[in-house]
Amino acid sequence: MLNIDLLSTIRCPSCGHLRTETMPTDACQWFYECEACKTLLKPLPGDCCVYCSYGTVKCPPIQAGKNCCN
Repeated sequence: MLNIDLLSTIRCPSCGHLRTETMPTDACQWFYECEACKTLLKPLPGDCCVYCSYGTVKCPPIQAGKNCCN
């Protein structure tokens, strides 16, 4: 049985602000607004969601070895 971590800390690339969020298990999060500087984060090329690009933990489907959001 896999242990999926649902908490990930997102770091804003614009201002460095950190915020720990609970990742959704039933949808991808393609956009995330930094609460400090209001920058709208989008996944980097090759990543499926903002957690895979800016988070300390990859999204639940990637952790489980599956394709994200398919």
